[in-house]
Amino acid sequence: MGNPTLVDPDTIRPTAAEAWVWGYALLENYRTMYPQAVDDADPRFVGGFGVFRHYSQPSTPADTDVVTPNNDTPYSWAWLDLRAEPWVISVPAQDRYYVLPVHELDTVYAGFIGSRATGPGAGDHLIAGPGWQGEVPAGVDGVIRTATQLAGILGRTYLAGTSPEDLAELRAVQEQYRLRPLHEYTGTGAPPPAPQPVWPVWREEVLGTVEFFSFLDFLLGFFPVLPAEADLRRRLAALGVDGRGEFEPAALPVGVRAEIERGIADGRAELDHAAAVVTRADGLFGTREQIGDDPLGRAVAARKGLYGLPVEEAWYGGWVADSEGNRPPNAADRDYVLRFAPGALPPAEFFWSATMYALPDRLLVDNPLGRWSIGDRTPGLVRDPDGGLTLYIQVKRPADAEHSANWLPAPDGPFSIVLRLYGPDRSVLDGDWTLPELTPR
Repeated sequence: MGNPTLVDPDTIRPTAAEAWVWGYALLENYRTMYPQAVDDADPRFVGGFGVFRHYSQPSTPADTDVVTPNNDTPYSWAWLDLRAEPWVISVPAQDRYYVLPVHELDTVYAGFIGSRATGPGAGDHLIAGPGWQGEVPAGVDGVIRTATQLAGILGRTYLAGTSPEDLAELRAVQEQYRLRPLHEYTGTGAPPPAPQPVWPVWREEVLGTVEFFSFLDFLLGFFPVLPAEADLRRRLAALGVDGRGEFEPAALPVGVRAEIERGIADGRAELDHAAAVVTRADGLFGTREQIGDDPLGRAVAARKGLYGLPVEEAWYGGWVADSEGNRPPNAADRDYVLRFAPGALPPAEFFWSATMYALPDRLLVDNPLGRWSIGDRTPGLVRDPDGGLTLYIQVKRPADAEHSANWLPAPDGPFSIVLRLYGPDRSVLDGDWTLPELTPR
């Protein structure tokens, strides 16, 4: 363990700032994992590690597991502890769009199973943690190797509608997603179990205190050092954050603690600024090969849309300001319109949607219509006479019937809107297609 009293005092603050930004995504991931996989008294508990919990209906304002929840493709959650052995995910053949993305502790993706990545056929896919040297069994269609010993899956499966028949068809597909430890898949003996960790109880306030580094120290025990992060990990270890889970803020010298607190404030300010100016998600989500070594980008991604998909899977854009420069837009004192010109509706192979979120929580907006998004699957939308489409963004239902059909209810206050395109057209990726302005009425 490092000795903070022997560290150059001038390096503590910048190291703490850099490490806070780098570790932010890990703690945001743990913030979700703890109630789902560890705390069996929490209503969000999925059943522990190695099981799926499926949600067979669209998200509502009551769903608070993640910020900016997806309202298009109901979720299938699972968490994997890969220390003792790999796991195998089996999927059915299906025509509908789905994706089972495997994310690591810092929310970087290790790989994808789904319509785009592996095709519509049935298959068995091995998920192996760092250091596993076993033999891949016959019959396995693909292997995903993770850089961390804990991993998560936030699966999405396309929901065609909200009728009882649509929901039953969705459930039938989800129930065919199967998770098995490798020994069960091969019919061999089980390996010795990994030791049971002493999971720290998640509390919201830790993100802004020195205790942040106690949680980070615990999580680093599941995260072998990667070459690109070796220097930061060495400097963290010198401060006592070395993955042993023994970092104790109360034992720090007063001066060291004060410098770490200043570094946390610096890191938070850096993230706040970076997140405030992001309007597109291009390059924020993906594998290490796709997004490179960009801790600030990972932190922005975790802040803006935890577990977002890479751009080739789904393109995300949105409105964080209106055409008059108000940032964020606010529906408490004005109504808005979004107009897609003729021939300029969002071009997507699968489907698109625009979803409303209240700020600052970034959760769905409760409203009497029970409508949280509008897209090409929304029944009854009324096109403009020229073939374009105008959406009406306001708190109260429009009096005009045609406007009401195109109403996306807003909160009585600040908001943001996220546009998702599943299977985005090349014109979107190249920047030839652009978002229309959010205009006050």
